[in-house]
Amino acid sequence: MTQAPILILTTGGTIDKNYFDALSEYQIVDSGIPALLKEARVAVPFRVVELMRKDSLELTDDDRALIASTVSAAPESRIVITHGTDTMTETAKSVAAVATEKTVVLVGALTPARFSESDAAFNLGMAMATAQVAAPGVWITMSGEVFDGLKVRKDREAGKFVALDA
Repeated sequence: MTQAPILILTTGGTIDKNYFDALSEYQIVDSGIPALLKEARVAVPFRVVELMRKDSLELTDDDRALIASTVSAAPESRIVITHGTDTMTETAKSVAAVATEKTVVLVGALTPARFSESDAAFNLGMAMATAQVAAPGVWITMSGEVFDGLKVRKDREAGKFVALDA
């Protein structure tokens, strides 16, 4: 059985942040996603495209339009988008409008991937698995859970995503 390739779009967010002692602040740096995938020995074919390096609070409507148009134009039908968690649901709505025949999974991290106790690798693994088995639509995977991307919100106080009541 041939596995369909997965497109991985990186947009920035905490998953790709690093801490610089001299500056005492986090900054988004080169994506660590390719290294995480290599370390995990991911066998499914994939392609990584860095779209931008932004905190999700800095994303504009034009940025979301670029993400959505990239998803729409991609030859792959299975797509993972690494994204900051603060506005992930807004991007999910933008992508849902164009991805009716594709399986799109948004994923992020609450701690940068470069940290030893990060949730990034686990969340990325969940996203890769979800992209392979989920039905077409937009999904969000965080903390071992898979959510309908249009029926979820981030609970900042609890530090997790929760499903919206139907």
